[in-house]
Amino acid sequence: MAHKITDECISCGACAAECPVEAISEGDEIYVIDPDTCTDCGSCVEVCPTEAILAE
Repeated sequence: MAHKITDECISCGACAAECPVEAISEGDEIYVIDPDTCTDCGSCVEVCPTEAILAE
């Protein structure tokens, strides 16, 4: 199951830099995770300063 980025995202980009499969990209207002690419490794959760990434 993929992770999801909530509205708490401050668009810092820390999660995108940490993603080993490049499933995270900059959206219109916040970063987004491609659920088809996400391997559910959790690396992004650990680096998010606002705890904006949750498991779906």
